[in-house]
Amino acid sequence: MKTSSSYIIPADFPDLDIIRVEDTYYMVSTTMHFMPGCVILRSYNLVDWEHAAYVYEELEATPGETLSDNKGAYGKGMWAASLRYHQGKFYVSFVANDLHKTFLFTADKIEGPWHRSEIKGFYHDMSLLFDDDGRVFCISGNTDIHLTEFNADLSGPKDGGINKIIIQDDKENVALGYEGSHIYKINGKYYIFFIHIPKGKMRTQACYVSNKIEGPYTGGDVLCSDLGGWNSGTAQGGIVQTPDGKWFSIVFQDHGALGRIPVLVPVHFRNDFPVFGTNGITPEKVEVTDNRPDYKYAPLYSNDFTNPAWQWNHIPNKKLISLNSNTFTVTTDKICRNPIQAANTLTQRTFTEHCSGSIEIDASKLNDGDVAGLCALEGEYGFIGITKENGKYKLITAEHKIPYSQWTMGVFDDNEPDIITKESISTDKLLLKATFNLGFNQQYVQFIFSDINDKSSNFKDFGAPVKLRYTLDQFVGVRFALFCYSTKESGGKASFKEFKIELL
Repeated sequence: MKTSSSYIIPADFPDLDIIRVEDTYYMVSTTMHFMPGCVILRSYNLVDWEHAAYVYEELEATPGETLSDNKGAYGKGMWAASLRYHQGKFYVSFVANDLHKTFLFTADKIEGPWHRSEIKGFYHDMSLLFDDDGRVFCISGNTDIHLTEFNADLSGPKDGGINKIIIQDDKENVALGYEGSHIYKINGKYYIFFIHIPKGKMRTQACYVSNKIEGPYTGGDVLCSDLGGWNSGTAQGGIVQTPDGKWFSIVFQDHGALGRIPVLVPVHFRNDFPVFGTNGITPEKVEVTDNRPDYKYAPLYSNDFTNPAWQWNHIPNKKLISLNSNTFTVTTDKICRNPIQAANTLTQRTFTEHCSGSIEIDASKLNDGDVAGLCALEGEYGFIGITKENGKYKLITAEHKIPYSQWTMGVFDDNEPDIITKESISTDKLLLKATFNLGFNQQYVQFIFSDINDKSSNFKDFGAPVKLRYTLDQFVGVRFALFCYSTKESGGKASFKEFKIELL
């Protein structure tokens, strides 16, 4: 047996769906506008996880998904995938909110290759069920939960098949109605799990059960519990059974700028109805059986630019980038106003509440008006970087704050960043570092720098700490991001070398 914290991954992996194939667990998570996308993780004990696959390199090279429109697909992209394994084949299905399409990917192996098709219609937070009689169903929706019977090839709704609302939330008494559907058939009964936010409460997990796929369904809330003093509910996720017959759910909890963090919760059944945690409370520790106790997991963070821990902010233009394990070079081809609009930006999740990342930057080939550096990337971002003004180099830190009225998903940022500190420098090469504090009471990033020839700990603070908040315009946790953009003339270039992430 293995004992672990309920927080199984201290990073932004939301909207989880989980399956087990023999002794191996697979878990899919939302990746929004980051490419490659639709990440799948692998574990043999439900606690330790490593990267298994990305389902796609890119979806569609639209002006939004390539960021060529300077608006992007922020707050949109792929959401809340359904992961299933049926008759020797893996299935991943999800909607892309900017494209208004439902995608289906299939593969014989989790590593791929993944074959892409589309499902006719649009199914918010969908969950697939392959029933015992060969029929295929989809549960989806927000507040009003729909049951849709699909064609056997999953091309779309079946003519004459079931297509109805089966469960409705109380619209007058919720801040967020039922969504995040997960459906299962267990011992002949149909179980559907949702998340919702009743008024005056935190995120809450609910479950409904029926003897028939079309209902009627009965049930209610099964978990409304804080964890770690965050005043934030642990909810939204699927369930999975271990080889020794135990049940667990992996849900997530909001952790501010760090993002939405996976939480492992034990589940048992009482009178054919699930009971989450310890009498409805999420425990701080969990005990699991390790199917491969000697297995060594690859970490979910990396200094290697070719490691799957790194993703592009939107679809990159490969003609403008050069990449190997320790060096990344990017050339601009458009005019921007801020790092949110910068194409070909390379990103990695922050990991744990206290971490740092440092990078060597070579800004010798910037044009006047160019800005390049290390960004704490989210809706309310901050960065440290080098800019060129009238042929002279300057070191700057900057930030951007969003009025609450503009927290809406999909709102694009066309503002110049607010400069915090700017100083002339005599070099075009520096060592930049971002140190994050993402604990409950204060969330901020401190930017520091050093001469590139001084690789000791002789860093200097540069500007006041930048406060961080999780906002809905991008709907993701804060990331390390290496960027370069032009404000006057495209064609400038920046190089980044020897990234180093540290867990503090």
